[in-house]
Amino acid sequence: MMGNANTEWIQMTDAAIVKQIGFFIKKTRLKLNKTQEQVAEDAGLNRWTISKIENGESITLSSLIQVLRALDAFYVLDAFNVVEEISPLAYAKLKKEQRERASSKVKKGTEKEDDLGW
Repeated sequence: MMGNANTEWIQMTDAAIVKQIGFFIKKTRLKLNKTQEQVAEDAGLNRWTISKIENGESITLSSLIQVLRALDAFYVLDAFNVVEEISPLAYAKLKKEQRERASSKVKKGTEKEDDLGW
């Protein structure tokens, strides 16, 4: 299960997911050749928190964000980006409502009222 690129998240327990996140944190830290102490200092946390997540224990979401920042690993949050998409029906409605030409400068029905006859 650990390190499997095709991890089936939906089939995993919450504890198994936390363990997988910890495994990722540890591998990323080692790849950067950083100690737990260095990551903790960069993240503004204590070393015990880094050890805790690497051993598959829960930490706060805020602490996880600090660890990801210290490891320059925010790319893992890309899946959380939300791209607003417009439905085909809403797009068609917008296109229909778009003006197709400008209106004339002379208002209809006011031409004669404005004419002073000079």
